[in-house]
Amino acid sequence: MFAGYLRPLHDLDIDEQYTYLKDCDIYFQEAHTSPKRRNKLKDLLNHLQKGDTVIVARLNVLADSTNHLAELLNELDERKIFFQAIHEEIDTSDETGKHFLPMLNKLISFQSDVISENTRRGLTKAKENGKSSGRPKKPDENVKKAIEMYQTKNFTLLEIKEQTGISKSTLYRYLEQLS
Repeated sequence: MFAGYLRPLHDLDIDEQYTYLKDCDIYFQEAHTSPKRRNKLKDLLNHLQKGDTVIVARLNVLADSTNHLAELLNELDERKIFFQAIHEEIDTSDETGKHFLPMLNKLISFQSDVISENTRRGLTKAKENGKSSGRPKKPDENVKKAIEMYQTKNFTLLEIKEQTGISKSTLYRYLEQLS
């Protein structure tokens, strides 16, 4: 079975998508552009069986990000369901298309590695310039005042937070360090 998936996009209307998918046996069409409410995509995934083929006019009809695309294509691959993106000339049922998913997964891994490396480089550079990472520390006088208030047992945690700006978890963390 050939199942077409359609979704309204800013630069690709539904009628144009239908021209790409004219040979499909069944269609699943979203009524909106929202990536959060993909009810017809869920219906499509539930309807598919081994050996079926999902067809879209373009990749961005199916997914909103590279990670989302890989997630969906990995699921289809695990279930032995084929995929075609007409505009990009991707067909996982032929020899060339079988290499698309492994390459996509490698590109995502590469992208993740680049982001991680850039983050580490930025943190190292910031540290060399004397900047600290993470949440800013609370001023010492507020911490001291919060500890003193807590130890008198005359104040509730809410009162301590209101007067010092020190949250319950931060106060307990400092108290634990004193022990």
